[in-house]
Amino acid sequence: MILKEFSKYLQSKNDELISNKTTATKLLCEWIKIVINKNPKKHVDKIVHREIMLAENNSGDFLIVGKSDSGRVLVNALYNFALSYENYIMQKWLSDKNPKDFEK
Repeated sequence: MILKEFSKYLQSKNDELISNKTTATKLLCEWIKIVINKNPKKHVDKIVHREIMLAENNSGDFLIVGKSDSGRVLVNALYNFALSYENYIMQKWLSDKNPKDFEK
């Protein structure tokens, strides 16, 4: 259910991913930041609040940490999902391309 909510967020940002304006891992950070900064009402929000901690510096670098063993499993699952989604979008984009399309 948490992956489903994150998936919806990623799908809403497809255009940004395709145009290389952002990456899926940056979107993961944004999504976690959005969920953590709002009052948790839904079950998903409560779990993210309880299990995940987000740290970000002034340069925009971030660190996502699980607060417990289950939180670490959740962070790992979200991170792997973000990477696989990004690969899926790239594969979809490449599907109709030919090698000649990349020649100068």
